[in-house]
Amino acid sequence: MMRISTLAIFAALALSACSTATNAPGYDPIPGSIIYNGQPRTKLTKSPIGSTFSHEFRTNGGQYIETYQIQPDRSLKIVRRIFMPDILSFDD
Repeated sequence: MMRISTLAIFAALALSACSTATNAPGYDPIPGSIIYNGQPRTKLTKSPIGSTFSHEFRTNGGQYIETYQIQPDRSLKIVRRIFMPDILSFDD
């Protein structure tokens, strides 16, 4: 009986440490991000809330691909960022 209650306590603690992805703040904008200098002036009014799109740019010695999600207030949130470093560099 002690073993079951101990397992239940550990399971409850493990579940309480979990967080949902919808509460995650996202990534901080970096130079090249669409929202680096704040939200864009034009709102994406025809795109459905929750839809996503990608943006590619080069900076800091590589290429970034960011995925944005349209929030209920029509602002943009970075939900994914991939960095691909330049393998061939001719700067010696």
